[in-house]
Amino acid sequence: MNQSFYTGALGAGSFATKMGIMANNLANVNNNGYKAKTAAFTDLLNYNLNDSEDAVTNLMAGNGVRMQRTYTDFSTDSVTSSNSLLDFAIMQDNAFFMVQDPGTEEITYTRSGHFHRGDMDGTFYLMTDSNKLVLDEDGEPIEVARLEENGQYVDITDKNPGVYTFTNPSRLLSVGNNEFAPAEDAQGMEPILVENPTLTNAALETSGTDVAKEMVRVIETQRAFSYALKMVTTSDEIESTINSLRG
Repeated sequence: MNQSFYTGALGAGSFATKMGIMANNLANVNNNGYKAKTAAFTDLLNYNLNDSEDAVTNLMAGNGVRMQRTYTDFSTDSVTSSNSLLDFAIMQDNAFFMVQDPGTEEITYTRSGHFHRGDMDGTFYLMTDSNKLVLDEDGEPIEVARLEENGQYVDITDKNPGVYTFTNPSRLLSVGNNEFAPAEDAQGMEPILVENPTLTNAALETSGTDVAKEMVRVIETQRAFSYALKMVTTSDEIESTINSLRG
């Protein structure tokens, strides 16, 4: 009976986590370059491999489910035009801009090409919304010039941002601000420069959140969550009945 409590509680907790992931996807429906995430679950079976039924081994697992990880879809989404020549949209799947924190020199990757002209020590560079330097194909910051045309100032660059990919993009971890980085212990996750990338200037990639799909998933998850709680409630009622019969 205690196992049914455990299984139901695990299910309810897992579906609550999944609901949080979908809520984050919906919250970023208007965030350019955002990539929707999907929760992946694994079944926990009660078993002992290559040993007796009562043996205690490192291969024992309980009943229920647990969320193993989240997957991010890095495919290309629709593009919308912008009024800035400093904006770029990547028109290739599993490709990223390389950006660098000017303070820590930490390298991260993003598909959001909403850039601006930022001042650093009197020199103006191409920067992200979080004020990180956008790097070119040589891994160097990109300077931005300001020209006057017809009485108006126009910001331009003489280089395009570098575009990079990975042999296994699914192993990239979200680090916030719509940015990703390889796990510290990840092997074979060196960035690979994309030769002649397909970029659209003065354009932005829209959010990868499909509202219709997310709402369907929300309904499914709500029902699964309620079923898991019902299992806990039913187990509690049965336990109460048994205890009352014991007198």
